[in-house]
Amino acid sequence: MRLMPPAAAALLLLTTAPAVAQDDKPAAAKAGEKKADIDLPPLPADRSIAQTARIGARTLSYRATVGTIAVRDDKGKEIAQVVYTAYTVPGGDARRPVTFAFNGGPGASSVYLNMGAIGPKRVQFGAQGDAPSDAPIARDNPNSWLDFTDLVFIDPVGTGFSRSLIDAEATKKAFYANDPDVKYLSKVVYDWLVKEGRLRSPKYIMGESYGGYRVPRIAYELQSQIGVGVNGLILVSPYLDPASRDDATALSPLPWMVALPSMAAANLERQGRLTPAAMTQVEEYVRGDYLRDLLRGRSDPEATARIVARVTDLTGLDPALVKKLGGRVDTGTYLREVHRAEGTIGSVYDSNVTAFDPFPWAAEQRANDPILDALIAPTTSAMVDFTTRELGWKTDARYNALSYSVNAAWDRGKPDDAPVTDLRKAIAVDPKMQVMIVHGWDDLSCPYFASRLLVDQMPAFGTAERVRLRVYPGGHMFYSRTDSGAAFRADARAMYGQ
Repeated sequence: MRLMPPAAAALLLLTTAPAVAQDDKPAAAKAGEKKADIDLPPLPADRSIAQTARIGARTLSYRATVGTIAVRDDKGKEIAQVVYTAYTVPGGDARRPVTFAFNGGPGASSVYLNMGAIGPKRVQFGAQGDAPSDAPIARDNPNSWLDFTDLVFIDPVGTGFSRSLIDAEATKKAFYANDPDVKYLSKVVYDWLVKEGRLRSPKYIMGESYGGYRVPRIAYELQSQIGVGVNGLILVSPYLDPASRDDATALSPLPWMVALPSMAAANLERQGRLTPAAMTQVEEYVRGDYLRDLLRGRSDPEATARIVARVTDLTGLDPALVKKLGGRVDTGTYLREVHRAEGTIGSVYDSNVTAFDPFPWAAEQRANDPILDALIAPTTSAMVDFTTRELGWKTDARYNALSYSVNAAWDRGKPDDAPVTDLRKAIAVDPKMQVMIVHGWDDLSCPYFASRLLVDQMPAFGTAERVRLRVYPGGHMFYSRTDSGAAFRADARAMYGQ
């Protein structure tokens, strides 16, 4: 997922070990041996167990593994340890695909795709009615992809149990920025393939939210620098073009255009009228009359009146509020106001998932996101229970499902279209690569319409639907809805040729 601004720090940054006086250093250190930056208890050795799960119409036997891959600097020094969770079906067939999965944030572990979307076990979260106190019991996931691909879920440094071994400033430089993140995670993918002898297997990379920013860039890095071809990419609710959403220019109508269809979808869903046909009409308006009237601005006195009338109808908001905003409804205001009469607030990840507003009379929202706050407990508890109790990978280290401190430390650089650029280059050089971009209609964190516009601006690359876009009922984590998860699985099976 893509993290919104943090409400509070979730993790204390590691600090360097106290300096040792020169006279107290052991002889080996005096001779030139350098002590590690961070002195932490070792992580356990890789551990695997045999498990079964009912997936689709059959019971599948597989191996579940938690393991570690060392990250080294240019001099060979180990500077971090990346922990992964892998599910593999025994048999040794080189034709069996392997899929690497990343979540986003930045600062999110891979538990959401693992135990929410495509892993063999699933814990419920992210839907209306789910609560942090629900028992974190993982059950067989009928929508898992394990019956047609092995799965490797990778936790970037600072998330899950993955950790840096260097001081805070060095950690930020080596791991908490867009370009270094892509480079070391690409190497982690390569290292896993070598470690497990899987370089001959078909390879797919999956990323959710900011993971959708990572995936095209990782694919191109693997393809053009490390020397590993990638067969396909799956971008889940991707954060593909930061410049279009981050107020990069005051002239662009894109922020208003990108968000409005998801607001309209949520309103249609509340009325029981959400269909692809209805959304086609919304998109035609946004690309046509809405865009033209936005660009006319005050040069056409009737333009604003037309916008206000139509936006009021599409969003279900108070007409007086929409008029006050000139028909330009920002996401924060929409979420604050759309459920105000019920005393609840909507989630940016799915505006129809709500929670009670603890400060209903405040001018601005003072609570954290309803989905974001509610999913930390079930996902963390379920993953730690699986890792330590079921798998027997015993550690006292803290598991970070979502790290606000990593997000706060992240150097985002200048917003640009690097992932779209790398996506185009990766597709262009490999005529067999396939790409599937998937979204939930109601997501306002990474709205689907941004991807619609981006795909429509891409070349055809020689074959129809080289880049296919699918949109399902739900929000950012649409897969938390069983029917949407099943539709996602079916579309993926077709892409994998199963």
